[in-house]
Amino acid sequence: MKRTKTSKAWMKEHVNDFFVKQAKKEGYRSRAAYKLMEIAERDHLFRPGMTVVDLGAAPGGWSQVAAEKLTGKGRLVAVDILEMAPISGVTFIQGDFSEASVLAELKEQLKDLPVDLVICDMSPNITGIGIIDQTRGMHLAELALEFCTERLNSGGNFLVKVFQGSGFDEFFRAMRATFNRVVTRKPLASRGRSSEIYLLGLGKRG
Repeated sequence: MKRTKTSKAWMKEHVNDFFVKQAKKEGYRSRAAYKLMEIAERDHLFRPGMTVVDLGAAPGGWSQVAAEKLTGKGRLVAVDILEMAPISGVTFIQGDFSEASVLAELKEQLKDLPVDLVICDMSPNITGIGIIDQTRGMHLAELALEFCTERLNSGGNFLVKVFQGSGFDEFFRAMRATFNRVVTRKPLASRGRSSEIYLLGLGKRG
C-alpha cells in the first residue's frame, strides 16, 4: 500500500527522533523508556525490594527500566496482549488485561505480595476515530485504577498514561479520591503534539 504524506512525515520524524536514536544506542526497546526514567528520577518511584506491576509492557522499555531500578531485589510482573521478549528479572504474562483469566493469572503470580507500584503505559488499538480511541484509552486506565484499588499497598503509587479529552476530568477525580496526591507529568520524551499525559497517584489512601 502506498504511504501517505502523513505517514511518511511520521516515519521521518520517528527515524530522526533523538530518543529513538538514544534507545537504540543504549539498548532500550523503545523511546518510552526515557519517559519512565525522567518521571522515576523526579518522583523517586523505585527502590530495591519493591513489588511492581507493569501493565501494557510490550515491547519492554518500561520493564527494562524498572528491572534496572530494582537491581534484582523485589518482584516485577509485566502484562501485555502482545508478545514480549524475555527480560531478566521480569515475569511476563501475555494476554488481555481486561479479561478475567489474565487478571486471575496476574493475581496468582503476585500471591499475597503487597504491590508497591503499578506503572501503566497501555494504549488501545488505534482506529483513527478520535471518540472511539479516547473511550477505549480511558477504559484501560479505569481498569488499571480498579486493579490499584484492590491490590496496591496502602501508601503505594500509580503511574498511568491517559489522553486529554472526554472522560479525563472524571478519571482525574477518581484518582484524587484514591490517592493522597495526584500530579501530572509530561516528560521530554513525550512528543509535544501528542495529547498523552501521565498521571501519578502518590500515596494510596488507607
